[in-house]
Amino acid sequence: MKNYNKIKSMKVHEMLNVYPYSSEFFNINGLPQAGEEVSVHEYFSSLPYSVLQDIGASRDELKKRLDLFIDTMQNMFSIGMPDIKTVTIVGGTAKDGTVENISLTVGIGEVLCIAGNTGSGKSRLLADIEWLAQADTPTKRKILVNGRPFPDSMRFSAENKPVAQLSQNMNFVLDVCVKEFIELHAQSLIDKKTAEKTKNIIQSANELSGEPFDLSSPLTSLSGGQARALMVADIAFLSRSPVILIDEIENAGIDRKKALRLLSSNKKIIIIATHDPLIALSADKRAVMKNGRIEKVIKTTPFEKQTLSRLTEIDEFIEKKRKALRNGDFLRE
Repeated sequence: MKNYNKIKSMKVHEMLNVYPYSSEFFNINGLPQAGEEVSVHEYFSSLPYSVLQDIGASRDELKKRLDLFIDTMQNMFSIGMPDIKTVTIVGGTAKDGTVENISLTVGIGEVLCIAGNTGSGKSRLLADIEWLAQADTPTKRKILVNGRPFPDSMRFSAENKPVAQLSQNMNFVLDVCVKEFIELHAQSLIDKKTAEKTKNIIQSANELSGEPFDLSSPLTSLSGGQARALMVADIAFLSRSPVILIDEIENAGIDRKKALRLLSSNKKIIIIATHDPLIALSADKRAVMKNGRIEKVIKTTPFEKQTLSRLTEIDEFIEKKRKALRNGDFLRE
């Protein structure tokens, strides 16, 4: 029992500090709370027979279980999130069977927009990237990470999958408040900066959302826009996934320009399907979809950036009038 021999002389609270996930071992087995100055060995030695009988294990068996639990968790987290620099989309076939002759690479800090009419294949492309497809989806596309196929051992791992996706519809069913939700996510990632990140997440979410909410707000009471704002901020500050997929953020009821800036400033690869010209022109490049395939890739030109500046002015004017109407004000010259 190599792990147990290392920790048996530690105080229980010291062990929890070194191996924070070990608290789950105590919860899973229904073990009583330990005193501050009790060593791990003293704790197991003093467990009442009634507790051992309820668990159905001897003291030695519990020690072996803890040893194995720590070993399993260490192995899981030692894999870690890979250092991803690029994602490459290697073309497959279109809806009519024609070859999608494309190889498109997106790097850290870049924003790729996926443009096209409804039904052109934008969501299917996002799904291929989310699946890290290896010619095993209807499009036969391949998604390469750092120029290579992603290993199946990590591709199907819930803990270390490098892709996070924001869909058009967000519905929470978990019966907890916003603070508990953030803390649960942080605990699942063994994140030690929970308090700081919780503050950043709620502050940023309220900057993105039209109606403010607080940490005590129940998840199920949030509007669609508030839920999306919370998830954008959560991904920006807490998620380890370096690749972020977004499906039509313009329909989210949040400040889309701020959301895009927040995500791209946190060293993520952003791939976003959109009909919004402001988002499309804010991207570094855009993939134009037709008939289920990437027809062309366009790098945003200096003239388009100038056009974006003008469109932003128009958008801000419209948003100002929209807010006035929502607040019950009259429009004035």
